[in-house]
Amino acid sequence: MSGKSNPSSLNSKIEKLDVSMKELVVFFRSKCSVCGHQRIAHDEHGKCEGVMNKPCNSGCDGFILE
Repeated sequence: MSGKSNPSSLNSKIEKLDVSMKELVVFFRSKCSVCGHQRIAHDEHGKCEGVMNKPCNSGCDGFILE
């Protein structure tokens, strides 16, 4: 997914998935064993973009589940 997305369109896509919102939250809150940041901080290629406007300097270029 790139750029901004229409929230109602995204909600519609989520509703079509066979996962609950709780499962999605747990998925994105899981932490990376390399950099320690949550999955949500990683871009679509797995590279950590950091959190709270602070770049990640761990060198993490892929999400690896703790």
